[in-house]
Amino acid sequence: MSLDAPKSRRLTLTVIAAMAVGVLCLGVSSCGSSDANSIAAQARSGDGKGYVSGDGSIEHLAPDQRSSPLTLSGLTMQGTQWKVADARNHVLILNVWGQWCGPCVAEMPQLQKVWAQLSAARKPVQFMGVNERDGVQTARAFLLANKITYPSLQDDGGGTLLALRGKANTTPTTLVLDRQGRIAARVSGPVAAATLSGLVNDVLGESG
Repeated sequence: MSLDAPKSRRLTLTVIAAMAVGVLCLGVSSCGSSDANSIAAQARSGDGKGYVSGDGSIEHLAPDQRSSPLTLSGLTMQGTQWKVADARNHVLILNVWGQWCGPCVAEMPQLQKVWAQLSAARKPVQFMGVNERDGVQTARAFLLANKITYPSLQDDGGGTLLALRGKANTTPTTLVLDRQGRIAARVSGPVAAATLSGLVNDVLGESG
């Protein structure tokens, strides 16, 4: 009988572990999801990055599908008040970023490249970064060290993200707004310079 006791204990522990996994899955709706970008999948990966990454997918909105202009506003890293309406009659690129986010850091030279090209060509385009979770000094030091010349808004505890109407669920996210301040395109995840240039040129080419 004593030889069977360890087996019995192992069986009991196995059953308890299986029950615990079952309870966990009930609490996470995507526990069985195959989506590698789901929150549950990223939690299971154990990489501890602390954010939901995107796959670079692009969403286009035709002019008649666009909602009302965004009302996002905030303070720039230099302490100047800014709002989306200040860019009226320009195509506006909003990029949600944080220096703690690897894909954000990797894509920033691409954004800077497009910004420099469009500025040199005197295109009616403006860029504005939307920082997430960084202190002002940390963010400013990062932008300076990486020679990013377009402005960024300070993190305000999430208010600016709410103003994006759920369109920035991944980090980074890049939004292209038309001349009226309406969302015309969205890239969920890192964006390449060629892709962003194409999106901006498409919106620049719209009439009205």
